[in-house]
Amino acid sequence: MSEETPDSLIPYDEIVQEALRAVVGRVLGEIQTGGGELPGNHHFYITFKPGAPGVSIPQHLRERFPDEMTIVLQNKFWDLETGDEGFSVGLSFNQIPAKLQVPFAAITAFVDPAVDFGLQFQATVPDMAPEAHDDAENDGQDNGEGPDDGDGSNVVTVDFGRKK
Repeated sequence: MSEETPDSLIPYDEIVQEALRAVVGRVLGEIQTGGGELPGNHHFYITFKPGAPGVSIPQHLRERFPDEMTIVLQNKFWDLETGDEGFSVGLSFNQIPAKLQVPFAAITAFVDPAVDFGLQFQATVPDMAPEAHDDAENDGQDNGEGPDDGDGSNVVTVDFGRKK
């Protein structure tokens, strides 16, 4: 392999982030299905970006935590609901009840300290346009003109040192 790794046209980082966020959704979904009770000593710290698209929190919390906010799901929370895109939960802040809606894409961290488990994420902004890139040379229309490689195949075989 060369010193310079080429930029991937496949967004592997985004795919992995999305898959790991699905872990958060599954865990919260199992808590919701179980009646909203956390088993054993489990409790969750969920950090998210309040300004991310789709986040709905009371204005006084948005003003207090403009860049990042961490909530704790442990003893006093209610109405936990999960969906494909995010979750909502009722929490109390200084004895004032509040309902929060948080898309999974806004989450930057999920930690369950009871079992020393944690995930870190990059907050995603869906309105952000993808980086511009040059068109691949093989994306043009096939009009029968151009170099003929004999069998029409563009397959490349790579051997990573597998013993035979």
